[in-house]
Amino acid sequence: MAATFVPRQAFPNYASIPRSYFLGHHRAGLNKMRNMLSSIDYVIECRDNRVPFTSVNPMFEEALGKIRRLVVYTKKDLASQGDPREQKALEKKIRSFNRGTPVFFVNTRHASPSTNHPNVSTLLAHLRNDANGPDKLVGCRVIVVGMPNVGKSTLINCLRNRGVGKAKAVHTGDQPGITRKIGTPVKIIEKENGAHVYVLDTPGVFMPYVPDAENMLKLALCGCVKDSVISPVTLADYLLYHINLHDPSVYQRWSAPTNEIQPLLDSFAHNTGLLAKGGIPNLDLAALHFIQKWRGGGLGRFVLDDIQEEERRREAGIEDKVSMSITQALKEERRAKRPPVEPSDKQD
Repeated sequence: MAATFVPRQAFPNYASIPRSYFLGHHRAGLNKMRNMLSSIDYVIECRDNRVPFTSVNPMFEEALGKIRRLVVYTKKDLASQGDPREQKALEKKIRSFNRGTPVFFVNTRHASPSTNHPNVSTLLAHLRNDANGPDKLVGCRVIVVGMPNVGKSTLINCLRNRGVGKAKAVHTGDQPGITRKIGTPVKIIEKENGAHVYVLDTPGVFMPYVPDAENMLKLALCGCVKDSVISPVTLADYLLYHINLHDPSVYQRWSAPTNEIQPLLDSFAHNTGLLAKGGIPNLDLAALHFIQKWRGGGLGRFVLDDIQEEERRREAGIEDKVSMSITQALKEERRAKRPPVEPSDKQD
């Protein structure tokens, strides 16, 4: 009788995992956003529905002040297996964490901008009625902000297509860093009185420092950092840990349920032809392809953040470890980069 498979209940906190991806164009983009606040009427903050809490960047709270905003959770089709009741329950819980802020959930990952997105239509209606009310006599300018590769540009293209029937206006890609500067205004709502609504794309902005290494793994797995930043085998191992907690049968064509990533990648490489000279499996390339399959919805669709744990944490009034000021975050970043201090033999 075969032994029952027992998935890992925790993932090792690797000390080698970097805690930052705060690049020069992130800092420059954030500074530019601050400088143009006087000409901005509205902020759309995008978050990834697979990491609804981890993809919150507290720097926007500090940098963008009290401008009206709404929150859009992108890639909702990748956060659940399609059960409407499951998706509705998930959305209800996430909404409860955003009291007072309008919240929308959209599929911006798995469809072309021309596809009919009812959620995008709802978002457009909100912007038309709220951001561009009857007393608004001039155009309304909206900036779209969020972590790198969270779906900002794709959302803008969907809004443009549904709002004014035009083709995409901004470039998109599977890796972060496609948008490196604030774009030109893109019209998404046209009004007879000329008070049109325009959106501006912005560079994705990462945090200067991520206190929790597992949060860094989550963001990397969702593509918020370049795939070269963290070892792809480590990232695939972290993905395997999550898959096993949900449904290990999704990789059964390559392996029986396992907690060991290297044999799984070995089999995956042989089955998909990802081999180096001499037929040796290219594990790094296999890991990247394995991760990409999940990002596309081919290895299960689930949320990486623990919703119930977040509920308990907030009910207990525990302060979010990521919610630090920019100054604090930069201090932590510098501290993390300092070389270790050698112990001294001198006595006081």
